[in-house]
Amino acid sequence: MGKITVPAQTDRLEEVLDFTGSAARSMGLNAKQLNNVNIAVEEVFVNISSYAYPSGEGEVTVAVSADSGKLVIEFVDSGTPFDPLTKADPDTTLSADEREIGGLGIFMVKKLMDNVSYKFDNGENILTIEKIYEHES
Repeated sequence: MGKITVPAQTDRLEEVLDFTGSAARSMGLNAKQLNNVNIAVEEVFVNISSYAYPSGEGEVTVAVSADSGKLVIEFVDSGTPFDPLTKADPDTTLSADEREIGGLGIFMVKKLMDNVSYKFDNGENILTIEKIYEHES
């Protein structure tokens, strides 16, 4: 479907959401699925923009493809190596005051998407999110 590369800056979020949303709509995702994808894309992109590059300078490539009824979105950055999937899921039975800070965003991404995977390859963080889609009838 394509890919874009943008500076890892939160003010570029709308551009990324427009790109991924357009691809998702062209595949026929329904409104709920599209909303879930948008929330996940926003969470991943903002985290990369906020934490991947300590200097504040870097890029993110976002690639979108379709694979056997799945929307696949891949985020690639060359920032600090970090696997967000290694952090234990937060205990959502605790109040916000009792809970450890952090981890809610990736937890939400894992709940909204059908598959989330990470690998560090050739000096790059590669986070892939997948959503199985059903065409709207």
